[in-house]
Amino acid sequence: MENQKNGNGFFRFFNPNRDNLVDAVAEDTTPTLKRYFKLLGRKFWKLVSLNLMMLPMIIPILVIFYLYLGFDRTPTASDPIFSQLYGAGLIDPSPVNTLLLDLFGSQTQIPVYNVSTYIWMGVCVLFLLVTFGWQNVGSTYILRNMVRGEPVFLFSDYFYAIRRNWKQGLLMGILDVAAIALLIFDIQYFSAMTGSFWMDVCFYGMCAVGIIYIFMRFYIYLMLVTFRLSIRKILKNALIFTTLGVKRNLMALLGIVLMTGVNVVLFLLLINVNIAIPLILPVVYYLSCTAFTSTYAAYPVIDRYMI
Repeated sequence: MENQKNGNGFFRFFNPNRDNLVDAVAEDTTPTLKRYFKLLGRKFWKLVSLNLMMLPMIIPILVIFYLYLGFDRTPTASDPIFSQLYGAGLIDPSPVNTLLLDLFGSQTQIPVYNVSTYIWMGVCVLFLLVTFGWQNVGSTYILRNMVRGEPVFLFSDYFYAIRRNWKQGLLMGILDVAAIALLIFDIQYFSAMTGSFWMDVCFYGMCAVGIIYIFMRFYIYLMLVTFRLSIRKILKNALIFTTLGVKRNLMALLGIVLMTGVNVVLFLLLINVNIAIPLILPVVYYLSCTAFTSTYAAYPVIDRYMI
């Protein structure tokens, strides 16, 4: 009876409805945590390949930081009172002045900028502004198809999405970079100014705005590659989805934080063994896996309310 029920074995041959029998049980595509790990394991090697394609998104940022920190350095006094003491010592040398110079004359290395430094910084900023949106569009299109369970062809899908959305991708990328830079600047500025009530309010307010924008970014590029909407409507809907999908947003943020924490722990554990290993590991999987996490959390919300 069990074989006949399932349409297997000898009884399948004599079953008049055998052509209507299901050959395999349909996979449960409910966007649960269990399916997230199942899909992550199934698509891991494609995510590794996608991660390499996403590296140009952060390479200009790393180059800018490297140039900003400076590879050419010059020694200078770390205390601002040193110049006054040095001038006073030239006019009227004394044992007291010499003692004070010893106390406040400690030297530190500061970067030295030249014309080529500013040129390379400008080139990196320009490259980032032009390509940031396109790179997000291409990678988001691939990640969305992974979450949907559709076939994925990395290079063809990546450049197809860019060709299809190059105008909006360019504009959205410029706005995205500007918003991220402004939020980072504001948070750093107000963190340095904390101490008074209003400065504390501004600092925590900017932190809240930063978290909201992180959630909005979960949806911005997903809607851009899925629908024909104006930039204004995309931003408006992304802000609405930060509330409608708050549980999934928080779970995605927690997953990204945990993944970042694992990388930090691995870095601390492996740095004394071989510094190359902890530096290479994030290059292999971090960008694509964190982006996959946010896409997996956000797409069901879009599917529910817009599709």
